[in-house]
Amino acid sequence: MGTIFFLILFPIVVAILLLVLKADAARDIIVKIAALAIAAASILLAVQYFSKGSQMFDYSSEVVNHIMMGIEIILAVIIIVLSIRYKKFLAGLFAVIQAPLLVWFELTKGHDIEVANNLYIDRLSMIMVLIIGIVGSLITVYALGYMKDFQAHNESAPDRRHWFFFLMFIFLSAMVGLVTSNNLIWMYFFWEITSLCSFLLIGYNGLFHKEEDEDKVATANAFRALIMNLFGGLGFAAGIVILGLYSGTIEFNNLLAAGGTSQVAIVVAAFFAFAGITKAAQMPFNSWLLGAMVAPTPTSALLHSSTMVKAGVFMVIKLAPVLHGNYAGLMVMMVGGITFLFASFAAISQSNGKRVLAYSTVANLGLIVTCGGLGTANSVWAGIMLIIFHAVTKSLLFLCVGTAEHNVGSRDIEDLDGLFGKMRRLAMFIMIGIAGMFLAPFGMLISKWATMVSFVNDGNIILVAIICFGSAATAFYWTKWLGKMSAVVAKSENIQDKVHGAEWFAQGTLVTLIIGVCLLFPLISGRMVEPYLDGVFAGSADLAISSTNMIIMCIMVAVILLLVVFFFGRTKKRIVNIYLSGANEGDNLQFRGAMDTPMAVSLRNWYMESYFGEKKMNVIGDIASTVMMVYVLGTFIGFLINGGLGGGM
Repeated sequence: MGTIFFLILFPIVVAILLLVLKADAARDIIVKIAALAIAAASILLAVQYFSKGSQMFDYSSEVVNHIMMGIEIILAVIIIVLSIRYKKFLAGLFAVIQAPLLVWFELTKGHDIEVANNLYIDRLSMIMVLIIGIVGSLITVYALGYMKDFQAHNESAPDRRHWFFFLMFIFLSAMVGLVTSNNLIWMYFFWEITSLCSFLLIGYNGLFHKEEDEDKVATANAFRALIMNLFGGLGFAAGIVILGLYSGTIEFNNLLAAGGTSQVAIVVAAFFAFAGITKAAQMPFNSWLLGAMVAPTPTSALLHSSTMVKAGVFMVIKLAPVLHGNYAGLMVMMVGGITFLFASFAAISQSNGKRVLAYSTVANLGLIVTCGGLGTANSVWAGIMLIIFHAVTKSLLFLCVGTAEHNVGSRDIEDLDGLFGKMRRLAMFIMIGIAGMFLAPFGMLISKWATMVSFVNDGNIILVAIICFGSAATAFYWTKWLGKMSAVVAKSENIQDKVHGAEWFAQGTLVTLIIGVCLLFPLISGRMVEPYLDGVFAGSADLAISSTNMIIMCIMVAVILLLVVFFFGRTKKRIVNIYLSGANEGDNLQFRGAMDTPMAVSLRNWYMESYFGEKKMNVIGDIASTVMMVYVLGTFIGFLINGGLGGGM
């Protein structure tokens, strides 16, 4: 339990130090030491409880409860004040509703509910802590170099990097608290902290200083994220109150133990899943994540690919045993499936690298949500593996796009011509990240295959069709980007020496992690994921992918690595002029076209905006998802109004 407290409290201490000590040298030292300590502590936690399985901790403190309640009230007041200042009154309205609701509950019925175990650790929370501790720490190190360049490119803006790093470490603390809390009120507290941190980080360019046009966009997008996450938080708060009033418990493990046979548990799970859907940026709430792309790249990597949005899918995956085979699960399944399909097609029409990554993130989160909604052992296995591979791979890609933007001057895919000549290492990292997202034998594709098998075994033809068409779209936009990265159009100046060492370190470590998790696929499955499934589903799971096939996948990855190491760049190639659409002028940049007219070479992708434009895809997806949620949640609210739940679980 001491390690859990360290991972929650130590980042807070670091955050305060970074807020006070504003010198670059001090910041660099503190961040690097803190990142190493947090990563080491997360590994230590996994080692401590690796063989013990699920562990509950009987820790209770009225002082802690009162402190949390006080902070909740303060946060609500801050949100209300900001909503008035910026005339975003809906955020204030949600804060006015949920904060008094929870305070009333805690002071009345909740005060009489005894909580046996406030904290816990199981193999799923271990995986989440490892992602938070390792990937999150690497992103903070990357941010050291990135934010120096960011500030240099925005000299007129006030230097608020101390505030930026303060928020990043507070966020890491809140995430660890969220995934290790068994007390749902504690979990809600950390849940809201992540929402507020996200709001402040997204609005980094706009909040609390004189706003230019771009800054106003950042402010508007920050409030959109806050409003949508507060809306989800309202569902979370309602679920806690319903659970406490009807069952006399506010412990997560008791809710999960009730399973899908308890009407109270199903209704509560639906409200919690709704909160997870908003946090995971599922349709119709995906616009907050897309808007968050205006924030500095470390924000995108930390909050919107590796950790915060994972809080949403973590909630859904945890609820899987309760969601299986009922209306709540149907809602979650269909919202996730709809999001995966339409977000994948919307990504085809995007040329902005960060926006492609954003839609890809929304789509992959949708697939994980679908796995949780199905609620079978196979689907949960696939969902957890997707969480792991997506976290490390997508974080790498976000960081690479950020480095490209600062050094090439653009994040647009079409402006990355010649990146192999300008920044060979960065180009290789991007290609590894893209390959990890959609090519065999890397883990994302293997996990998607397991997902499809689980849908087939369930006899759900709609979901099978969704994953087939969505995966086809995924292959389309990743192939376009990969093809662009592979093109070498001309010799150019090597500018990769301008990249900060901290950025290379973070990216290189993430590349190593991608390769590592692929090579350790059978070990991760056999020692962490499968034992978790055995405990949750009361028996060994018949997985879609056998251990033998997992080993074969690892061998394939190893062979690919050996081929790259021993043969890449070592063979003598005959260099000839590229055949173009006419006679090559000799520089591979011009050719003779019709009527012997000199023509410049142009390498451009096809984005098909008229077919898969994001407005069209979002409208269809938003309507379909909204109808599904309104129907299911409306039905459950009707049960509550009519007293149909009765009492107890």
